[in-house]
Parts: sequence; structure tokens; C-alpha cells
Amino acid sequence: MPRTTTRRFSALALAGVASLALGACATIPGANIAPGSPITAEEAQLGAENHEAFVAEFGGEMTGPYASYVDQVGSNIAVQSGLANSRDAFNVTLLNSSVNNAFAVPGGYIYATRQLVNLMNNEAELAAVLGHEVGHVAARHSARRQQTVQRNQLLGLLGAVIGGAVLGSPELAQLSQQASTYFTLSYSRSQELEADQLGVQYLNNAGYDPRAMATLLASLAAQNQLDAQLQGRNNATIPEWASTHPDPASRVQNALQLAGNGTGITNRDTFLSRIDGMIYGDDPQQGVIEGRQFIHPVLRFSFTAPQGFYMINGTRAVSINGDAGRAQLSLGPYNGSLDTYVRNVFNAIGGNQQTITPSSIQRTTINGLPAAYGTARVNNGQQQVDVTVFAYEFANDTAYHFMAVTPAGQAGTFNSLYQSMRRISANEAGSVIPRRIDIVTAARSDTVATLSRRMAYDDAQEARFRVLNGLSSSDPIVPGRQYKIVVRSN
Repeated sequence: MPRTTTRRFSALALAGVASLALGACATIPGANIAPGSPITAEEAQLGAENHEAFVAEFGGEMTGPYASYVDQVGSNIAVQSGLANSRDAFNVTLLNSSVNNAFAVPGGYIYATRQLVNLMNNEAELAAVLGHEVGHVAARHSARRQQTVQRNQLLGLLGAVIGGAVLGSPELAQLSQQASTYFTLSYSRSQELEADQLGVQYLNNAGYDPRAMATLLASLAAQNQLDAQLQGRNNATIPEWASTHPDPASRVQNALQLAGNGTGITNRDTFLSRIDGMIYGDDPQQGVIEGRQFIHPVLRFSFTAPQGFYMINGTRAVSINGDAGRAQLSLGPYNGSLDTYVRNVFNAIGGNQQTITPSSIQRTTINGLPAAYGTARVNNGQQQVDVTVFAYEFANDTAYHFMAVTPAGQAGTFNSLYQSMRRISANEAGSVIPRRIDIVTAARSDTVATLSRRMAYDDAQEARFRVLNGLSSSDPIVPGRQYKIVVRSN
């Protein structure tokens, strides 16, 4: 969740980005174009028209040396696809997001998050992930996926509940409802494997080590598993919408077979020098998650998730997820009336499909903040669920709200969450210091244990260090070799 100037909160899932844009078109660009054909004028227009919206939706665009380096590598690998003959035909954007993800859309627009770039360990891996995304575009996978969407028409009320209320405006709610459809339609296994194959082909063509695709996928799989352990959830239950490309572990061996005995450059030291100092994890300008606490030093508030729930910080909302329900913190237009605000959120949840009215709206005060809340029982198409909206006034023109969905009769699941919302002091806000990548050279006396102790975390230091550096449980430290650690630094 970012700066006060825009008050954006939560990203829609990257899994649906290309399809979300295509959903507004009467025809589907690329649906009848042979894979590998050059970018068409219609596809270029589509990408250009939606680029700014994508950037805004997914954390904002990073600029400077980090972004220039990613652009250089991405354009070089993208030109291997045959979509265009000039590197200038591609627009490669580094996104300020703490989620491990990347995507590409028709028209030569390619996106990667800084968090995913930080996970990589050499330039060949960066080229691999960007080449994989370009492969999806070259094969026109998004167009074929969009055809599936139009055939299946999967949109339901729960999608509207999870997405529409969070965004605050009818226009964004409508887009969110469309995106909810696409959450369930990440690329098929055959499409993922085809994109892996194309990515390896592009690596070979560009002179990179083709094994980088496999090592990248292995790092992603290890990070997924570590995240699941840290969040106390089963890795198999990670929400589909939390990852554009699920199940990287099953594709590692296939990627190794595709690489064969191929060799090439990795540019490891160059890559590490280029990412040195990049923000790792949450950007304080967007709020940070520390364990079960979310704290926003710019907007000056904090809350704590219930035990057993984990959080995802996006650009339009903070999501709180668990087996017993889901909630999101967001904001909407506020005119000074909390009752009206709560009713407007319920109206946005129902959208054009049905009217959702709370049984009553109660007023209260939470940690000195005026608050109002209401609960409504609705049918999401599969079962009865309770939808709760709990809103807080922070200023005459500013209010935030939790929107929660729980099984019927379990609306109290998030009571501790609602009670935990509070303002923070200037001193508490000033104590939030970002984490950054620091490139260090291993000394002769260094071990995994000594370097891990320098990681700016209170838990799982060694596991975090190994995953960050692509090390297995038995890989030793090599003296004189460079490694990534995470430190706190302004």
C-alpha cells in the first residue's frame, strides 16, 4: 500500500493482467495470429493503452540504474523472440512490488517486480524469467486464455465480494470483478511448458547459459515453500491468484532437459553488482508487514492479523488470508459520514448483481478512532457467507475499511483484527527502516551460519539466506565468492 498522494492499496492478481485488458475488447487481439508472428498494430495499441494502468496497479514503476539494467537485459532477450527486430520495440518495466512475479502483455510490454529480480542470482536467470514471459506473448497464450474465459463465464458473487468492495469506485469494482474471473485461469501446464521451451531457446540464441531457466524455477519453488512455512500454511494451499505461474517445482526437470548440455554466460558478478542496495520486501512508502503486524509509516496506522492468518501487501489493499476467512483493508471516497461510507461499500460489493444490505450499522470507537460496522449474509453461489464491513474515520475526508468474508455464523473471526486498528506516533513511524540487498564477499572464515546471522530477520535466518542465494541444504560457502544478504538501511 503506497504513498498518501495516491492512497493506493492492493494489486489485482498478476495472473489475470493480460486477460483483464483484453476483456474490454470486442475482439481478441492475437487469437488468430500464428505463434511467433511479429507484433501487430492492434497488439501494440492494446499494450500502449493499458501500460500506465498496469504500472499503477502493480506498485508503480522504478527508475534509475536498477530499472535501466532490467530494461537492457529484457530488451535483449525479447528481440530473440521474433516479435520485433529492434530492442526499442519493447518496453521493459521494473515494478516496485514485494511480490515475486513477472508478466508480459501483447504489444511488447514486459514487467518484472523488484522482489523477483532480487531472488535471482545471475543475469542469465533474469533473462530466463523475462524470456519466459515473452514466450507467452509470442505464443499468444493470453489470447487463447481469454477465449476460454469468454466460453466459461466464471464470474460469481464471491469474486465481486473479494474484489469489488475493496476498490471503492464502481469503475474499479467492475474491473476487479472481471479480474476475479481470471484469477482462476492461470496459464495451463502445456502453455507454461511451451513458454519454458521458448525461454530456453531465447537464452541459447542470446548466448546465455540455458540451465538458468531450471535454476530460476528451483529458486521460485524454494521461495514458495519457505513462504508457506513462514506463514504457517500448506504450500499446496497457496491461493492461485497469489502467483501468476504456480508449481515451478514440477517444471525444473523439464527445464534441465530442455537445456541439455548447452553452455553460455551467466554474468553473475555483474548482476549482483547491479542489484546491490535494492529494496527487499515491503517498501515503507507502501507499508510493511512484520510478522502479524502491518504498519504504514506514511499513512500512520497499524493493525495486527489474527493468529493463524497471513497477510499480502498490495497496491490497493492489504489482504488477510486464512482457512477461516479472508479480509482486506482498503479505502473509498469519504464525505464525513461513516454510515454512508459503510453502505456504499456494501453497494459496491453487490455491484449490478444483487443488493447487499447489512442488518444494521453500529457505531463505536476503536483506540480513539470513530468507527462503524455492519454484517450481511449472502449466498456466493455455493454457500451462505457473512460479509462484514468495518470502517474507521482518520480525518474529515479520509476513512479506511476492512471488508471480510467468513462462513455463515463466523463473522467474529476477525474481531481481534478490527479492534487492533490504531494510529501510530511519529517516533514509531520513523523507526520503520527498509530492508535492502547487500552484496558481500565471503571471507575464509565465513560459513552459511556466519553470513546468515547478518540477515535482518528474527526468524529463519539460514533458510532465508539459502533460498536468497540459491543454495541447497548442503551447499557450502566459497571464500572470495559474492553472496546476497538482507540488511536494514535507509
